[in-house]
Amino acid sequence: MKKKLKPDVRIMSSYFSWKDFLVTYFLLSTLTAGQALIYNAYIPGEYLPWQYIFGISGYWVIVSLIYCLVTARQKYNKFDKPMRKLSEAAKQVAEGDFSVYLEPIHKADKKDYVDVMFEDFNKMVEELGSIETLKNDFIANVSHEIKTPLSVIHGYATALKQDDLPPELRKDYTDTIISSTNKLATLVVNILKLNKLENQEISAAADPYDLCRQLCDCTLYFENAWEEKNIELVVDIEDRAIIHADESMMEIVWHNLISNALKFTSPGGTIILRQISDEDTITVMVSDTGCGMDEETMKHIFDKFYQGDPSHHAEGNGLGLALSLRVIELVGGVISVKSEPGEGTTFTVQLKVEK
Repeated sequence: MKKKLKPDVRIMSSYFSWKDFLVTYFLLSTLTAGQALIYNAYIPGEYLPWQYIFGISGYWVIVSLIYCLVTARQKYNKFDKPMRKLSEAAKQVAEGDFSVYLEPIHKADKKDYVDVMFEDFNKMVEELGSIETLKNDFIANVSHEIKTPLSVIHGYATALKQDDLPPELRKDYTDTIISSTNKLATLVVNILKLNKLENQEISAAADPYDLCRQLCDCTLYFENAWEEKNIELVVDIEDRAIIHADESMMEIVWHNLISNALKFTSPGGTIILRQISDEDTITVMVSDTGCGMDEETMKHIFDKFYQGDPSHHAEGNGLGLALSLRVIELVGGVISVKSEPGEGTTFTVQLKVEK
């Protein structure tokens, strides 16, 4: 619903001024005396009837009035009124109201600069509204994600105060507190990394390094996890592939993709890490035989804090893929996902080869 714009009380004067109007009118009326001077130069005044002189003078006085009224109306419609609407709308946006919408003055086939300015203003307000919504959602999600481990820590720390607590339970409670603390620390670190990446405070140092070696190192990092779940790991990569990127930042991508594959693959499943390259592109694919995703989940998979599978909420905070996407964007790469419910998921990362 479009809200009615309210006038700004700070505006003490408008572009239309009765003083300017009257001065212009008086000036034009006075200039009509030039016609009488021209007549007087060729025809003596005594030959001109006074009715003719007053008639001509009155005519030009009326013409001057009409001209001033018409130009004043045009100035109001073409400039004063649109600028007033824009000023009032900008004031409401400055006060935090992003529901403001400026109706175009002309039809689509007769747009002028003011219509285009209104169109750009509406687009700007829409974008600002989206940013405000994202900010509020981000704050709400962060608050929720921080509150959960803090509640766990508080609850188990309170339980530890019991003097008659068995040693086994005391150890379990302590381990739970440590686990929640680690999760909280990871959340904070990821939020800080994401914030720096989105504000480009982390410069992507494009140094050459061997991607194949990095992929092997990242895979071995999760060796205990895949052995514990009895997952078959298939690795099909080249002996060497040099890319120009920030090695520490790219490590975030591979850690997240491999850890997600491990997380969503059931015991006894399979994870495939494949890397190929051509003259222009290096492609890395991480596939699993896990639960897969539907189309709705894939639409939001790179959103901050989004976790499509509720059964795995405790194992992450929904920032990994958002971080990965931002890193890949900064190095000029592309990431895509293909998945079917119950059929597994494949993430594909394509990186440009520096020549």
